[in-house]
Parts: sequence; structure tokens; C-alpha cells
Amino acid sequence: MSDQNNETMPIDPNVDPYGFLGMVRNSDGSITRLQEPLVSVDTSNDLSHLVVTKDISINSSKNTWARIILPCELLHSTTSTPKLPLVIYFHGGGFIVATVDTPVFQGLYASIASEIPAIVVSIEYRQAPEHRLPAAYDDCMEALHWIKNKPDDLLSNHADFSKCFLMGTSAGGNVVYHVGLRASESWDNLKPLEIKGLILNQPFFGGNERTQSEVRLANDKVLPLIISDIMWDLGLPEGVDRNHEYSNPMVGIKSNPNLFDQVKVLGWKMLVTGCDDDPLIDRQVDLVRVLKELGVQVEGSFTQGAYHGSEVVDPLKAKEFSLLIKEFISH
Repeated sequence: MSDQNNETMPIDPNVDPYGFLGMVRNSDGSITRLQEPLVSVDTSNDLSHLVVTKDISINSSKNTWARIILPCELLHSTTSTPKLPLVIYFHGGGFIVATVDTPVFQGLYASIASEIPAIVVSIEYRQAPEHRLPAAYDDCMEALHWIKNKPDDLLSNHADFSKCFLMGTSAGGNVVYHVGLRASESWDNLKPLEIKGLILNQPFFGGNERTQSEVRLANDKVLPLIISDIMWDLGLPEGVDRNHEYSNPMVGIKSNPNLFDQVKVLGWKMLVTGCDDDPLIDRQVDLVRVLKELGVQVEGSFTQGAYHGSEVVDPLKAKEFSLLIKEFISH
């Protein structure tokens, strides 16, 4: 995710895709990580002073952990303040790059926490190909059970556990989809955590057959086909293709038309976002259409003049996105 208007991007993903991802592919098919991918981000509107953060381990054996982000005003208030909605966030990175701590994500955390306002808990999950899917889903599901036990006073004192939303960007949106389905089947075991909605921000999905938007934007400077193909190749279980249910939600829905029945029974609402210059938009629009046909309470918010990950690198887009989430959560 880099600003596609940035003329000084050091590595063109269409020329050196592994270099763009900060890694090299070895002759045996393994990868060696060299550095975190370079991402251009606008820091002119730093919001870090508006929030307080705290990192806590979830499972030391897996090196999974969480960052709690909350508005400063909660801790500075001299009067009792109402508890805030709880947003459990799953970051992007195609399952193979980026972490909770990646600098480019910090502005979005701060924007969401301060604009809504809300308590944000960003979850660190294991990366592929060292830990292929469903490892990320397993880790994030484990995180929900960890959160339900109120592991820190910041959560127990300030988060409204009866108003929880799962949210993720790109690969994190894919995680929301799959973890949300799992959570809907075990909702009773997650109490007092009560999920009210699923927010899929520019979710990362794929398939063997190319969509029109993927063809149109095949050489995109942010998420070209060669990059998404590498991500699926490294992220999916060994020996499967992009028509696996982890990457192509239509496969799972077609094989089980009742897949969303429990989501409907629980009254969960869903929001799927996308934009015209994201190669993934056709898959996102198609998902909203199919979910509506299934009777799911789903909204699609598809904008013009943006690209994949723009709300992560552009503070103005981050604020627009945060206000959209505020409206979704409040209704």
C-alpha cells in the first residue's frame, strides 16, 4: 500500500514484486524477509497526541499480542465517562507483511479512536508463509476469547463489551469475514463480548477467474495482480488455488447457502467498503450483492477517486473513513 501518485516510489511492484514486499524468494520456494515494505505516508496531520496506547501479550508461544488505543480524554477526565464502543481491528498486509506496529497504521488507529470515539484493539496475528491460513483466523478467534476475559483495566473500565464491532482492512477485512462467521457460531461462548457488526474495509478476496477491475488495474502501483497472486500463493494452504473458500467467498457461499443464517439470527449488520481504483472492487461489490440476496443486513460504501489503502496513508481519507464508521456504529 503506497500512494500511487508518489513519483519517488523506490521499487515498482510490477518490476520487482518481491523487492516491493521487502523480501526475496529462495530457490526452494521459501522467502527471506529483508525489511518491512516502504510505504509513503502523510504525517502532516499527526493524531498521536489524541490517543493513549498500551501493548499486551495474548499468546507468548505464538508471539501474538494486541495494542489497545483509546482517546486521551478518557484518562484525563475528572468525571465519570460513558463506556465507548469496542472496535477489534485486524490489520492488512496480504497475510505476509505488516504488523500492528507498522508505522503507517498508527494514524488510522488514532483517527478511529478519536473520531468515533471508540476503544480500538488491534490484533497481531502470525504471518504466512511461515504460518499459512487458517493460522491468522485461528489467532484472531483466540484474541476474541482473550478479550472477553477483560485482560486489562483499560478495557474493563472504558470499553462497552455489549457494543463490539470487528473491523479489518484489506487482508484484515478477509479475516473479519471468516472470523465473523466462526464467531457467529460460538457467540454464546464469547459473552460478555457481544458483536453487533462486521466492517470489511476494502477486503482482500481473490479467485482464479480475473474480474474486470483486476484486468483494468492489472499493473496498479499499489496492488497489481502480480502482488496479490504472490500473497495468495504464500498465504493459502499448500496445494490449493485461489478458488479456495479462504480467498473466494463465493465458493463457501455456493457450497453452503445457509452460511450466514446465524449472522442473520443474531441481527449483525455488515459494512463493505471499496473504491473505484482498487483492483478488488468488483469482488467487493459482488459480495455485497450476494449477501443482500441471502437476506443479510449489509451496506456497501463504494467511493470514487481513491485507491487500495488510501485511508491508511492519507489523513483526510482516514477521517472520512472514521466518520463513515461512526455513522455505521451509531445506527
